[in-house]
Amino acid sequence: MLKDFEGRLAVVTGASSGIGLATTRRLLKNGARVLAMSRTKGGLVALQSTFDERLIWIKGDVTRSDDLELLSSEAQRLGPIDFLVPNAGIALLDGGTEAATFERQWAVNGAGALNTLSVVQEQLAKPASVVFIGTFLSQTTFPGLGAYIASKAAVKAHARTLAVELAAQGIRINLVSPGPTATAIWSSLGLPEDQLSAMAERVNRRLLPGRFLEADAVADTIMFLLSPASRGLYGQDLIVDHGYTLS
Repeated sequence: MLKDFEGRLAVVTGASSGIGLATTRRLLKNGARVLAMSRTKGGLVALQSTFDERLIWIKGDVTRSDDLELLSSEAQRLGPIDFLVPNAGIALLDGGTEAATFERQWAVNGAGALNTLSVVQEQLAKPASVVFIGTFLSQTTFPGLGAYIASKAAVKAHARTLAVELAAQGIRINLVSPGPTATAIWSSLGLPEDQLSAMAERVNRRLLPGRFLEADAVADTIMFLLSPASRGLYGQDLIVDHGYTLS
């Protein structure tokens, strides 16, 4: 796979932790240059010390148009974008103001992801590969996460349409939908520790290996969809969930 990424430019948002960080690490180890955007540098600090010249970090928030314009300008300076992963995302439990909860999550998970593609579309190489991040929950349900699921399902519908519209330009668009993954997004739901542990235990009983996914497992699937090995796939949603949706 090394030759598929050597010297090429990838853009990853939400790159400082979790799946975004794991994907950034994979890209760098395979020889890519990575333009990474996140609100904090986080785990990118360690990567910068190893891959200094090939990791370019921008502090930014995908809900801010000025930050996305900066991302576009930097991408134009660095050259055509071969790989794009609009990964930035949040998960919030539904509350008494579900509409507001949806709006907050849509701003990042939905509009943020789609606007990321929009602002850099002119900088995409031909061919280029784009991988959006969905959720396994669009195939099932989970109490308290209706607004989160809706925001991700909307991205999936839009991404599949974009896959048709942009194919003639040499741009392939697909999705990866992670299952329960051991990242900070899980602990950010806002539940007390005892409730979070009880929920995790219930989830683990449905996972075939009996444990949450590691971010690297999701990153491996993203790398496959970015690479020419998946060149026959357009508008597909690959669910990586340790078998959760089988039961």
